[in-house]
Amino acid sequence: MAQLNLSVQGEIATLVLDNPGKLNAIDLAMWRQLAENMANLSVDRSIRCVVIRGAGNEAFAAGGDLEEFVTDRATLEQALHYHGQVALALQAIDNCPHPTVALIQGACIGGGLEIAGVCDFRICGESARFGAPINRLGFSMYPGEMEGLLRLAGPAVMKEILLEGRILTSAEAYAKGLVTRVVADDETESEAYATAKRICAGAPLVAGWHKQWISRLLDGRPLSDEEKAASFAFLDTEDYREGLAAFLEKRKPSFKAR
Repeated sequence: MAQLNLSVQGEIATLVLDNPGKLNAIDLAMWRQLAENMANLSVDRSIRCVVIRGAGNEAFAAGGDLEEFVTDRATLEQALHYHGQVALALQAIDNCPHPTVALIQGACIGGGLEIAGVCDFRICGESARFGAPINRLGFSMYPGEMEGLLRLAGPAVMKEILLEGRILTSAEAYAKGLVTRVVADDETESEAYATAKRICAGAPLVAGWHKQWISRLLDGRPLSDEEKAASFAFLDTEDYREGLAAFLEKRKPSFKAR
């Protein structure tokens, strides 16, 4: 049975895409669960990082569950609803104030690539492969799903993926900016969680602000005076005082997200 599994260990939440026998292909219920879980985790101040991965080591996710398309995406009305739900899930990941890490083993195709593309980090094994060969299936990528990948990799890489339908190796994906880091297959899990732990060692409010300002600066508009002032909101936080004191006292800081 296809499902999205959530587990929490300390400050790290893990969401597992799990569709046995289908290389973790994502059905509509899983997209909805992904949006719901990300919304809940976003307001959970005990969480400092979210890891998204596929069940097993053969696939992160091999795309959408195509068997559903015959019944649940047969008309324009159905298609708009279906892909609107997908876009909402991707937006929920993209908008999450907590840093997100995609732990990628095996196939990262179609919808799987879309999910990885809106995560903050993409850690993959050497045998991972990436693509969206939907040109061979006769349908195009919904613009609301394309947006995150286009922002990440740029138009030239998107055209290569979508117009050629190429499946990229991990080395090619890294060279094209699609992944953050490539490691040996048997080190993928440990490196992804080591990344999450390094994130958790920092001030959580600062992580959220850094994500916010990076996104804001990318829209190209000059910052207003109000926004410039808002960038110093950290001055009123306990974590700022703790971080500075810890540095001066030569000890590890203990951040409380306040």
